[in-house]
Amino acid sequence: MKVVFLGTGTSTGVPMIGSNHPVAFSNDKRDKRLRASILISWDDVTCIIDCGPDFRQQMLRENVQSINGVFITHEHADHIAGFEEVRPFGFKIGAVPIYTDKRILKVLEKRYDYVFATENRYPSTPKVKPILISPKESFQLKGVEVIPIEVMHGDLPILGFRFGNMAYLTDIKTISDTEKEKLKDLDVLIVTGLRKEPHRTHFNIEEALAFINDVKPQKAYLTHISEMLGFHAEVEKELPENVFLAYDGLTLETSLLI
Repeated sequence: MKVVFLGTGTSTGVPMIGSNHPVAFSNDKRDKRLRASILISWDDVTCIIDCGPDFRQQMLRENVQSINGVFITHEHADHIAGFEEVRPFGFKIGAVPIYTDKRILKVLEKRYDYVFATENRYPSTPKVKPILISPKESFQLKGVEVIPIEVMHGDLPILGFRFGNMAYLTDIKTISDTEKEKLKDLDVLIVTGLRKEPHRTHFNIEEALAFINDVKPQKAYLTHISEMLGFHAEVEKELPENVFLAYDGLTLETSLLI
């Protein structure tokens, strides 16, 4: 299994428009962060988690030719603003599977009503196939078990996902003990580490590290990062041995993820 970090930035990206923060002027390419998303592939399967405003740029950068589905964690713009850009994949495969829950689907149907229209469709309108999922049920996708995980993004319940022995939890602030049980025996955990200061709806670094220590994956990668966290090279030196700061384009490809 391969995991590619398509983007590792928070909702504003890094650098943020108009920012005078020192990180905004960094020459380290790891300090340039598009909105958070990952690509997961195994055998002949390619899936994306979230399609934010940088989706087209991310697909072109990684030369993604086709996908088998998009998993949506929640309805905030930095996670769905590129939804319309699945259109070219539909030219190849027909309707693109969209995996998400009922509430999030309703938001997509309202925000992109023309995509879901059944009459008077414009000929090149994106074609999608909604597949409703729930944290109450896992399912098989081309030989890999997928486990939806409910986490709280402040007061908003959103979805995380476990694919085999890899889990992806973006925008997390809290998680119930029941859902945390789904994270046992992970090889890789990808989780939000927004900044050093506390935040109302996201883990800061201290909370992320405490959570990682609790869950005990073999390795953990921090994502959904703000420029306020600091320079990549400096922050990474402060992390425990098995915790890494993710960056755009980072690829994990190891037997641990099978």
